[in-house]
Amino acid sequence: MSDLKNKRIITVATTGAWPTKKDTPNVPIEPAEIAREIYDCWKAGAAVAHIHCRDDEGRAAMVFEKFEETVRLIRERTDCDIILNITTSGGVNLREEDRLRPFYELKPEMCSYDCGSMNWQHNAVFENNPQFLEKLGLMAQEAGVKPEIEVFDPGMIYNAAYYIKKGILKLPAHFQFCMGVAGGIAATTKNLAFMKDILDETVPGSTWSAFGVGKGAMEIMYAAIAMGGHIRVGMEDNVLYKKGVVADSNVQFVERARRVIEEFTCEVATPAEARQILGLKPRA
Repeated sequence: MSDLKNKRIITVATTGAWPTKKDTPNVPIEPAEIAREIYDCWKAGAAVAHIHCRDDEGRAAMVFEKFEETVRLIRERTDCDIILNITTSGGVNLREEDRLRPFYELKPEMCSYDCGSMNWQHNAVFENNPQFLEKLGLMAQEAGVKPEIEVFDPGMIYNAAYYIKKGILKLPAHFQFCMGVAGGIAATTKNLAFMKDILDETVPGSTWSAFGVGKGAMEIMYAAIAMGGHIRVGMEDNVLYKKGVVADSNVQFVERARRVIEEFTCEVATPAEARQILGLKPRA
């Protein structure tokens, strides 16, 4: 894989659970909007699409039919080989069966695996209890779906190492460092280096990506690329393109990420290359 060391994967998170049309009319909410935006982001250079869906009122939800329609619309575009990564955490206080059904039945190549509970934004508990994490890990293995291990603080890396030791998670592992969320680790270069050091010590050989919410977004993007990691961009994490300027689309974030990667004299990974890097099977 030495020829892939200079490649950087761009993941786009178009929607998330929180931005609304009141925050920005440009956030895609309906399945057709999300599918079209993901397709456009793929054309701009995104290799992975992290998918959230909403209910009919635009609220955070895990409505299976919305995921089913979104995935169908993406897969209908047969020229698009983007890697689909379905969330298992479309909000707080959701039923476990609703969180598990979309990835298990729709069989994307990846799904999120939030490796611990936390106080989310200081106003709610984002619960991922041990029993749920064990069930999620085993169901992902059964479905042939690779977990993207999302960590919001260093302790969650140790949680992941525990589940790897138990066989709940399989190697090679892929981590997403989620930084800057209130209640989790701050989005700074120093903290990213600290998280990477812990990962290298506890789960060596893992691949990783990172993003920063809010003002730390660009710092984390630059630092992750420089440290050999991959990056995530999109309106799930930031609706502002820069201070005081609302992004026109998720494509705008992907295009900037591509420019930054190339300015670092690195190359943007294609979906086929991303599959090699992440240990996924080639597309049939």
